[in-house]
Amino acid sequence: MAKTTMIKAITAAMDEELKRDDKVLVFGEDVGKNGGVFRATDGLQEIYGEDRVFDTPLAESGIGGLAAGLAFTGFRPVPEIQFFGFVFEVMDSIAGQISRERYRMGATRKMPVTFRAPFGGGVHTPELHSDSLEGLMAQTPGLRVVIPSGPYDAKGLLISAIRSDDPVVFLEHMKLYRSVKEEVPDEAYIVPLDKAAVKREGSDVSIITYGYMVQESLKAAEDLAKEGINAEVVDLRTVSPLDEETILASVKKTGRVVLVQEAQAQAGISPAVASLIAEKGILSLEAPIGRVSAPDTPYPFSEAESTWLPNKKDIVEKVKEVVNF
Repeated sequence: MAKTTMIKAITAAMDEELKRDDKVLVFGEDVGKNGGVFRATDGLQEIYGEDRVFDTPLAESGIGGLAAGLAFTGFRPVPEIQFFGFVFEVMDSIAGQISRERYRMGATRKMPVTFRAPFGGGVHTPELHSDSLEGLMAQTPGLRVVIPSGPYDAKGLLISAIRSDDPVVFLEHMKLYRSVKEEVPDEAYIVPLDKAAVKREGSDVSIITYGYMVQESLKAAEDLAKEGINAEVVDLRTVSPLDEETILASVKKTGRVVLVQEAQAQAGISPAVASLIAEKGILSLEAPIGRVSAPDTPYPFSEAESTWLPNKKDIVEKVKEVVNF
């Protein structure tokens, strides 16, 4: 079992599922011969042919409509939205059609679509490429929204998503693609959907987060430990639906909570987590819920993103505020 990057783990997951099930199809803009803008599909067309891994026109609305039709007729499409900021062009297919279809049909039809897309800041992309829009998806009933924080989870979660009979939006933070390496099994394995993971055990405060902010939170926890603060880090992994049991167990254990997300304060998943804790875990709290997020402005031009994005320092400061309340 070798250490590998998240992008290679994602490629391996699609390779495993294309090999296992001939109903799995991978398509999107430049995903064929070019292997995608980040090379997530590199080499797959050569192995499985142009009928299984193929390019589409630069039309996200067409990609969504094709995915819906293929899923409705028995395929397992894995379409790529080249950057998730382009999701507005395909919202009707995702939120207006695909998310509703199993309900419309009384669960007599499956809708096994897995939309993959890169997102996230810190890599100096142009406008509409880095936006964290997971909150829009999480507010759409009928969808699962999955965000891995590293290579091991990425492969197992993507395999689980592709095998799911429900639609999944699978978001991949661009900064994680090649910045983190972990040991990843060569063979296929699954990481269960709808289940959070405690990435670091702690007793003084729960840092609840997802995506790239898991890495920043783990770094913050190490710094806090040097000052005698033992922080637990909970990685949501599936951000919709939330794993209420793991969240509330951590809150009960530590009595203090800091919610961390890259998205703006009014967006993302933290508001839903805060609401859950307020409704079902408030008697466990010994301090107000702390929150770390980006400010409520549009994503800035790349020259300013380093001051706009939340980071380890912000997390450390907020944890100290909550612990010392």
